[in-house]
Amino acid sequence: MPALSIATVVPTFNQGDRAFDFLQDWAHVGTAHTTVRALAIVVDDGSREEESARQREAVAAATEILRRGGALHEVRYLRSDKNRGKGAAIRLGWSHAPADVEWLSFIDADGAYPAREYWRLAASLTAACADVVCASRIKMAGRAIERSLFRHVQGRVFATAVEELFHLGFYDTQAGMKFFNATLLRPLLSKLREDRWLLDIEILALLRKAGARCVEAPVDCHQQAGSSLVFGIDSFRMMSQLIRLRKRLRDQPAARHD
Repeated sequence: MPALSIATVVPTFNQGDRAFDFLQDWAHVGTAHTTVRALAIVVDDGSREEESARQREAVAAATEILRRGGALHEVRYLRSDKNRGKGAAIRLGWSHAPADVEWLSFIDADGAYPAREYWRLAASLTAACADVVCASRIKMAGRAIERSLFRHVQGRVFATAVEELFHLGFYDTQAGMKFFNATLLRPLLSKLREDRWLLDIEILALLRKAGARCVEAPVDCHQQAGSSLVFGIDSFRMMSQLIRLRKRLRDQPAARHD
């Protein structure tokens, strides 16, 4: 059976050292996985020049690890001309993915989600009875979650607001690792407009409209000190942006999934 093909965007912004560590782990663990063939597209979202240089070094070092291990996986580097936001970086990366890949995905570059968790979920896609597989930060099934109480409370408030407005049925829409069936997602790529933290919700809402089968998979997650958290800081802004997104999505015709 041929290996399942995945194109995974790794959005980065001034995360040279963290991206370096994560990509080394990703490549090392990946050499042992042969049931999937993964392409990691590292998208530099307009980082400072020294950070960009470090991120290019990370790609080169990961590529060498894969070469020495005889792995079929690949790492590429792509740079945006300016900082546009995580959502824009993910969309840019997907636009450069090979047309024949079976799954499109993304994962945060800061290492909050260990490389072993990426490969565990990637390997599970061969038997997944779903079109969308999303990481979820929930303490169950033996998973370890290291996250401050403040962020946990922010996350639960945000998740409640999302469920009230969009009825997606997700515990955690904002976990930074998701996999999407490319056949379903590609027709929707031109409809995506969110450049920052609302991209996850936009995609999930559109795929729900299209009839996609979605599952959440509990994963280990280790919160990284110093990482940014946009949602929840300004509750008025958060709610206004969610309401704006809901209105825009309601105005779009539903796609069909047969």
